Amino acid sequence: MNPAPLTKKVTIINKQKTTHSIAEHFIQFLQPHIALNDTLKVEAFKIRHNVYCEELAYEDMRANGQETDEFDYRSTFSLIQHIESQHFTSCVRLVTSNSESELLPIEKYCSSSITNKDFRPEAFARHEIGEISRLAVRSSFRRRKADNFKGCATGVISEITYSETELRCFPFIAIGLYMSAAIMCMKQGIKHTYVMMEPRLARSMKFVGINFKQLGPAVDYHGLRAPYYIKPTDFTAQLSPDFMKLYNIIEKNISAQLSHTKHS
Repeated sequence: MNPAPLTKKVTIINKQKTTHSIAEHFIQFLQPHIALNDTLKVEAFKIRHNVYCEELAYEDMRANGQETDEFDYRSTFSLIQHIESQHFTSCVRLVTSNSESELLPIEKYCSSSITNKDFRPEAFARHEIGEISRLAVRSSFRRRKADNFKGCATGVISEITYSETELRCFPFIAIGLYMSAAIMCMKQGIKHTYVMMEPRLARSMKFVGINFKQLGPAVDYHGLRAPYYIKPTDFTAQLSPDFMKLYNIIEKNISAQLSHTKHS
């Protein structure tokens, strides 16, 4: 018997098992939240302080233990909560703009790094652009040996393994955050999304089918980061089936939260 078809069949079966386990594992242990009240926003600010001020020292320590900045008033925040402990593991925000005076963080601090003129923010309507930023994951949810490197705090998946096993624990917390942010982009009418991220993180996202377009070279901004672009509508275009299932679960969860708030 030709072993090739058998090998292919085994691969398909293993992928089916992974498809089930990634999505089911997520909803069993983790709960996505949109910060629809000040209490949840404070939780996000505390996580950011833990990562950006205490751990990485990218920002100065704050007396109140909350890391905030000038962009937060026009941002939507997503968090992921560990169900059993009720502790919030991580957060990310979507910054929006309604006028030329409301620059995105990438415009204010890293505009010169965007060398692809066709995709610069000023090429699009202000109310249709947004930036995903301040992704942070608490160190207490990065316990494995493979996660003990600096990039993990801001979402990078270890390149040591790059296997399905590597994607079954902490890393899909970061993936879940990006999915939440993409969902909020579409719900708010954002058509053009930017993010300053480590090239390693961009490669991590590409591994599961999330393809960010690099707009320029990496620069030193809170570590080595490069400007990236993605259309929210393209976010799921090449998403692998297992992570597509996860995306659908998160989208359903977020929609339920927004619907509940709207009718409460």
